[in-house]
Amino acid sequence: MKKAVILLSGGLDSTTVLAMARADGYECYCLSFDYGQRHNAELAAARRIANALGAKEHRVATIDLAAFGGSALTDANIEVPVDGVKAGEIPVTYVPARNTIMLSFALGWAEVLQANDIFIGVNAVDYSGYPDCRPEFISAFESMANLATRIGVEGSKLHIRTPLISLTKAEIVQAGVRLGVDYGLTVSCYKANMEGQACGVCDACRLRKEGFEAAEVADPTRYI
Repeated sequence: MKKAVILLSGGLDSTTVLAMARADGYECYCLSFDYGQRHNAELAAARRIANALGAKEHRVATIDLAAFGGSALTDANIEVPVDGVKAGEIPVTYVPARNTIMLSFALGWAEVLQANDIFIGVNAVDYSGYPDCRPEFISAFESMANLATRIGVEGSKLHIRTPLISLTKAEIVQAGVRLGVDYGLTVSCYKANMEGQACGVCDACRLRKEGFEAAEVADPTRYI
């Protein structure tokens, strides 16, 4: 089987990506991060999901982005906004360079595995406006990956796969349902408690709720 590294946060999007990669015949190696985020409920969710969706292996890498802060997700002194995101404004929940760092870790593991594909659940339609979720960023990172690695230089091209990049949140939910994803296993909330219950008011919760409503699919999220 062809191998792929899947960035798995434990949320709705990355879980859908894992299901898609599996359906496309990939042997899936899931990578999650304990990066100093507000809660670890999403990591517990990632473990459940990797097991439920038959990942070949699941690893959790520890990195300390809280050492720099600069985001409501890594700095306890910055409040998570609960009244929406202004159009054209990058919200304080953006974690500086997060996807660049995480993709770099995935790239290292992919080289060791001799895997030519890395999957990430970035989305440029129904999202919070993060700059590292755009197609331009993904294209630039893929170009860099093929310049900076032995596997790329020796002619075995690396691909950064983004199957959700142009989908609405509703379309993502519908795709996952078709693949049998149990979204009750997932945690998307920025302020989830230790049991994984969602706040219902942060931007991640808002986008998630709107996606289920638009998809006309019952929302299995457990709210506080």
